Amino acid sequence: MLILMRLDVWLWAVRFFKSRSQATAACRAGRVRLNSTVAKASALVKPGDTITWREALRPREVTVVELMPRRVGAPEAATAYVDSSPPLPTKEERGSVPVRDPGAGRPEKKDRRDLDHLRGYHK
Repeated sequence: MLILMRLDVWLWAVRFFKSRSQATAACRAGRVRLNSTVAKASALVKPGDTITWREALRPREVTVVELMPRRVGAPEAATAYVDSSPPLPTKEERGSVPVRDPGAGRPEKKDRRDLDHLRGYHK
């Protein structure tokens, strides 16, 4: 007997998204792919399918091993997929975010230009 499950429910059940509505929103925005095609939240997932999406720091790629009927704990959820995503970048690779001193007020024009230059927006 072949059991199928909605994509957004599976993503939520194995703890890739904090809520089902976040998983649904990612699918609606076209950021989630099921077997290399853009998937709706209602797409049906079965074992062996490959799911890809982009997180803030890296692209994610997982292969479905098991369907979870409900949300489970993290150790049990980790058995439901095989993660073939690249490793997280180190802090050095990510770079640092410029921080202004507390109480320095709003940035002046020169400060904004310096920040733009650091962010790579300079012309």
